[in-house]
Amino acid sequence: MRSLRTRIGAYVALTKPRIIELLLVTTVPTMIVAERGLPSPWLVLATVVGGTAAAGGANAMNMVADRDIDKVMKRTRHRPLATGAVTPRAALTFAIALEVAAFALLWGTVNLLSAVLAVSACLFYVFVYTLWLKRTSTSNIVIGGAAGAVPVLVGWAAVTGTLDWAPVVLFAVIFYWTPPHFWALAIRYRDDYARAEVPMLPVVASLRTTAVRILLYTLLLWALTVLFAPVAGMGHIYVGAALVLGGIFTWYAVRLLREATPGAAMRVFTWSISYITLLFGAMALDQLVRSGV
Repeated sequence: MRSLRTRIGAYVALTKPRIIELLLVTTVPTMIVAERGLPSPWLVLATVVGGTAAAGGANAMNMVADRDIDKVMKRTRHRPLATGAVTPRAALTFAIALEVAAFALLWGTVNLLSAVLAVSACLFYVFVYTLWLKRTSTSNIVIGGAAGAVPVLVGWAAVTGTLDWAPVVLFAVIFYWTPPHFWALAIRYRDDYARAEVPMLPVVASLRTTAVRILLYTLLLWALTVLFAPVAGMGHIYVGAALVLGGIFTWYAVRLLREATPGAAMRVFTWSISYITLLFGAMALDQLVRSGV
């Protein structure tokens, strides 16, 4: 029983559950905004399950490709493929099965557009970010972060069957949130990435240069969250939250620029998670209040 539990735990770890949690935090509020109220619970469930399977499959493929790096880095050396708890072949089979299941579920219960978007995000994450950019370019997380922004498109398409400017702006919000979020973490684990020869920005540039980039992206992010209000017809709850939360994020980024320490970087990273959760929570609350739910 313990062996079975351990094995199941290893497969669950392949999907990187913590990352998936963040994807779901953005998907469900996006569906509420697209619906201008509460969507069908069954639609939400199907979209969440399908999106989770697609993201989990992509993360598992990422671990297969990065197993050599994971063995070197202290932060990742306990991952299933690094420890040998799961074989590369088994992990890849598991990942492909998740992608097939995700596509079938989303196509069969939601719509074809959402299914195509979810699986295309996986392909982009694996082939563009993991296999190409991650080990060759300092822009790896900037471009590769687009994969993590696709769930908002999936959520919008699930409700409306189409895409328009509102989900595109939301895509940009996640796209510009990703670099300051990840660069802050990369500052803390700079030596790990250097040891693994992964050219994350903090490895190839000074901490100050990285802090300046974080601040610039944070300011762009703040502007995009404000732009989303008129584009999507958001109310005062969202606007107030976007202004306040963006101001706090900018304050943390400025503080990092002044202090230039790993501790300050981790405060940026920690806040970035709270920020995206609170922002999308306010987005959902705004629409629920306005719809009278």
